[in-house]
Amino acid sequence: MQSVEANGASIPAIGLGTWELRGRTCARLVEQALRLGYRHIDTAQMYENEREVGEGVRASGIKRPDVFVTTKVWTTHFAPNDLLRSTKESLVRLRMTEVDLLLLHWPNPQVPLDETLGALAEASRLGLTRHIGVSNFTVALIEEAVAKSAVPLICNQVEYHPYLEQTKVLAACRAHDLALVAYSPVAKGRVKNAEALSRIGARYGKTAAQVCLRWLIQQDVVVIPRTSKVERLSENLEIFDFNLTDDEMGEIFAMGTRGGRITDFGFAPKWD
Repeated sequence: MQSVEANGASIPAIGLGTWELRGRTCARLVEQALRLGYRHIDTAQMYENEREVGEGVRASGIKRPDVFVTTKVWTTHFAPNDLLRSTKESLVRLRMTEVDLLLLHWPNPQVPLDETLGALAEASRLGLTRHIGVSNFTVALIEEAVAKSAVPLICNQVEYHPYLEQTKVLAACRAHDLALVAYSPVAKGRVKNAEALSRIGARYGKTAAQVCLRWLIQQDVVVIPRTSKVERLSENLEIFDFNLTDDEMGEIFAMGTRGGRITDFGFAPKWD
């Protein structure tokens, strides 16, 4: 499995996103994904499926050190004591002694960022997580977080797909040796209707979604597509046997706009 290196961490380039996956379905998909060759699973406190993700990892038979597990602390737990307590609760649900990556799920301006980052660094020092990072951070917030974090951050997880132009955030991540981890990398399925992606895919015997994931991988972006279909799991892995040309990459970049965002909330930061 190809990896992306960032501040001393090695993150498997493709993972399984588990947002909206619940119960037995979630556990079964995690198990299947790992058996097919995935080595990166992404969950969060807010997804309410950490227990099932842990079950799937154990059922897969893959040794725990070989699986990169990410979870995210929800914004209501950003006060330092609360962050550590909620992280320990996540580990109890996962039935793991540590996660590989602990993220702040969204920015929370109600709690000073240096206090939250201090608790995140403490979680790392206590061995609750191997690495720390952020999610849904803007360029300004990345700069602030990198400056204030006592422990190196390894990623910013954000929405990124061909419809959403993310040049500034990508450049900020690169400047600080952070990986950009793309959620909704196939724009929640919308890319299957993209004429350009289908046309490029036809040249390689690939689907529009595979071309889209390949475009991200060629930017050294980590992708965590979510699917509830077992057959889609293997399709998403079949993106390492072809390369897009510079012209094809450029054509896909041209699809992006600043207004192409799908995931947006009232509490979201002022996007770049």
